[in-house]
Amino acid sequence: MNDATKTIGRWRSERLGRDVTMVRWGSFGQPVLVFPTAGGDAEEIERMQLIDALGPLIDGGKIKVYSCDSVAGRALLAREGSPQHQMWLQNQYHHYVRHEVVPAIRSDCKSPEIELWAAGASIGAFHAVAVVCRFPDVFARACAMSGTYDLRRFYAASEFTDDFWVSSPQHFVPTLGGAHLDALRARMILIAAGEGRAEDLGESWRLAHALGGRGVPNRVDPWGPAWHHDWPTWRAMLPKYLGEWVKS
Repeated sequence: MNDATKTIGRWRSERLGRDVTMVRWGSFGQPVLVFPTAGGDAEEIERMQLIDALGPLIDGGKIKVYSCDSVAGRALLAREGSPQHQMWLQNQYHHYVRHEVVPAIRSDCKSPEIELWAAGASIGAFHAVAVVCRFPDVFARACAMSGTYDLRRFYAASEFTDDFWVSSPQHFVPTLGGAHLDALRARMILIAAGEGRAEDLGESWRLAHALGGRGVPNRVDPWGPAWHHDWPTWRAMLPKYLGEWVKS
């Protein structure tokens, strides 16, 4: 795709206590925020050729793709601070997205009310689902690929704080009600996964059960054993689904 359509923004996030980066590819179209995998940065999806795979949609003015650093995922992998700090950072990360990344995207789109789509793979899928479920006033759809939706096994902890529970959609969606749930029921979450190496389709079905139990529209799309937990799978998945969405 045309490199002239790529822009990079950096700022200091007081919510996260560190410098952060956001990157945009494209000039027109539906804004899509793509979360990196656990250890990834804002440019991971370009290095792993996902942006190339999305090139026809970007160059055709159908979508504008944004990505930001995987701050919470990196902290978890690096065992930054205590487990409680890592849980706090996970919650803060979602608020950073809502109150810093979203306004930056809307400003870039010159549309203060535009709705966003979210996407991601692995732990990025977790964040894509989380932001739709937490902020359905902003995020309209999620494309969650090969997701890991119960992160408890990644924490060196036996007890979990409120920061964890309020940021984990598989756990908080069953507790929702009122206007928040009404708004979420007008959204859509697509849950795609392969059944090959390092994939666990059970993760997808457990999330779907939690969402469906509260009437949240979702669909599990199994791709079969030939598709592994890896970038070739996600390079096939995301252009397919986003292409279908922009035509609908």
